[in-house]
Amino acid sequence: MIIKSLDQLNSLSKKVANHIEESDCIYLIGEIGVGKTTFTRYLINYLQEKEGLKMTEIPSPTFNLLYEYDFKKFKIMHYDLFRIKKKKELQNLGLFFDEKKEVKIIEWPILLKTPKLSKLEIYMNFTKNNDERKINFKGTGK
Repeated sequence: MIIKSLDQLNSLSKKVANHIEESDCIYLIGEIGVGKTTFTRYLINYLQEKEGLKMTEIPSPTFNLLYEYDFKKFKIMHYDLFRIKKKKELQNLGLFFDEKKEVKIIEWPILLKTPKLSKLEIYMNFTKNNDERKINFKGTGK
């Protein structure tokens, strides 16, 4: 699928948001600047709006590694593993605990040595046109 605008990326994030459930895991895979955090921002803000919550700023967790967002049925844990170099650094992030009331969105999951079996992988790639992105899905999240 080719995404040609931020509006289309926003629409796609809403479709994914409408299907996520507690304990789902979403891997966002792609180069720096391809739109992983923007996709996550749209998804979280849509869920906040849908639940009547105050829409918050959704910053990239590149330096903090993790941001948490509370919803009625679950919590979203937004991870960015770009700066992680050793498996030992992952131990304190809670990635390997299967919490029933958490949805995990993980940028740069390629750095995980223990793959999560139940996940939706979203691959985002640049195209020849800098304003477009090619997006592919793998898995179902179940």
